[in-house]
Amino acid sequence: MKRLHIHTTAHSSGDPASVYRLLADGSTWPEWSDLGSFELESPAPEGGEGVGAIRVFRTGRYTSRERVAEVRPPERFSYELLSGLPLRRYRADVDLTPTVDGTDISWSSSFEPSRPGTGWIYRRALAKFIASCVEGLARAADAPT
Repeated sequence: MKRLHIHTTAHSSGDPASVYRLLADGSTWPEWSDLGSFELESPAPEGGEGVGAIRVFRTGRYTSRERVAEVRPPERFSYELLSGLPLRRYRADVDLTPTVDGTDISWSSSFEPSRPGTGWIYRRALAKFIASCVEGLARAADAPT
């Protein structure tokens, strides 16, 4: 099946380290996204939410399990979906680029639908959800004025 891509950007007045702290700490996601709750199912081998950690997010009747795939503070945070949506090979890479007035946030996701003919539906829904996440993250990390 065809691999689908989503790319969304936002700008925060917060510095990259501040944005990264929120992004890498799953417990903050329900504060700045539409996710309802967070649970660290399994810590990374070295502890915490590093590479290999399994994070669980719940919203209403949906539960998604994700594995942290890459951490490069304060530049990149990546995760892969393990379960929760009928998608294969879902991966998201969130890149943070410092600017003179804060941080540019670039959230890129790609996946393959598990069921033929459903890719456009999931792409549309996920694009809306990810855009909301990026904007929420940017606002949460904005430096106080």
